[in-house]
Amino acid sequence: MEYRGYRATVTFDDELDTFHGAVIGTTSVLSFEGESVEELRQAFAGAVDEYLAFCEEEGVAPDKPFSGNVALRMSPELHRAATVTAQIEGKSLNAWLTERVAEAVGVGPAELASP
Repeated sequence: MEYRGYRATVTFDDELDTFHGAVIGTTSVLSFEGESVEELRQAFAGAVDEYLAFCEEEGVAPDKPFSGNVALRMSPELHRAATVTAQIEGKSLNAWLTERVAEAVGVGPAELASP
């Protein structure tokens, strides 16, 4: 689900006959629920709207938890192979890895802004 740039995951509780949702991609905990798809959509929108109103009221920017820095662990062999491949392509390891991740998630070159 997506609303105002926020995305959510949804699960269904068969015992309670209720959908449960959680906004993803933030450090704030935003959850919602509904017994129908329409109720779930309304609850999702309400949770996001309430969060944004709270941020405005408090004078804080809405949560943006991603700094663009990623600590990545891999085997020394993979590290060497990736570095050599990047060098062969005339790129830094960071630039090469960024391009590979962008390809994997379907992000185009225009969206690859460097920090």
